[in-house]
Amino acid sequence: MDFQNLLMLAPLAGYTDLPFRSVVKKFGVDITVSEMISSHALAYSSAKTKKMIEKSPLESPYCVQIAGSKEEILKRAVEILNEVQGIDIIDFNCGCPAPKVANHGNGSGLLKELPHLVKMLTLIRETTNKPYTSVKVRLGFDKKIPLEIAMALRDAPVDFVVVHGRTRSDGYKKEKIDYDSIAQMKKILKVPVIANGEINSLQKAKEVLNITGANGLMIGRAALSSPWIFWQIKNNTDELPPVIKKELVLEHFDRMVDFYGERGVVMFRKNLHAYAKGHTEASEFRTRVNSMTSSVQMREGISEFFDMSIIRGDLPVIVELNKKSV
Repeated sequence: MDFQNLLMLAPLAGYTDLPFRSVVKKFGVDITVSEMISSHALAYSSAKTKKMIEKSPLESPYCVQIAGSKEEILKRAVEILNEVQGIDIIDFNCGCPAPKVANHGNGSGLLKELPHLVKMLTLIRETTNKPYTSVKVRLGFDKKIPLEIAMALRDAPVDFVVVHGRTRSDGYKKEKIDYDSIAQMKKILKVPVIANGEINSLQKAKEVLNITGANGLMIGRAALSSPWIFWQIKNNTDELPPVIKKELVLEHFDRMVDFYGERGVVMFRKNLHAYAKGHTEASEFRTRVNSMTSSVQMREGISEFFDMSIIRGDLPVIVELNKKSV
């Protein structure tokens, strides 16, 4: 796999499911990543978890991200993934800031136990039959320790490292983003580095690559309202791709209903909140869709809104990620 100029879709809990990944893949993202999956849930094979690792035929290469810290359970989870065809990469989550994850030694909690983190990466590599493994980290738990993390990962058995440029305690505060620390880690690590955090435009993508020297970028929140950002970066343009937004939203909606059934209608409300960003009467539209439960009603609402509404320009992102999102 060529890791140069790589574009990845970040795993975002509750958002980057199969229907959304299928839409984003059409805009040229190189690697799509599942939502973060608990190794415990995998090991005990819940039906919901099995659905979360399903992939679209469009998704190649495809990455499944898992979280955990208990050896026996993590090993069992990887063994289960070994039986699933079509997974190219297993990514290990060491960045999730959610208290119920991190406070139990998982996700970003592993940044306080770097030897154990490396031990888990070694276990994954020794157990998996997939071609590639990777790890996603933040800059530290409650303080920045980028050099310590990089040194710990320097000889770890992974094919690439994704670095989110904030600590766990920084959450998603814009002012806390630190690309210089990613650059420091890049100089130490022997494998490709993918930079992540606050990349929301072509200009920002160029800036981050210039500062960090990273081999690629991982983008999450910006893709929720502008999934074409990958197309813009690939084509070095600020122009929008030749796509009608209404048709894109309807395609995503139809995929949700096909995948989840009528439950997909309620689940799609949050996606419509993101897609409506920047449009006139977006607030009223979001209020209306919050009461919709019928697929026919929602489809008509989408068609009407995206036919009549115009984009007003750049507005603040209205998507608020939950604490599980990475």
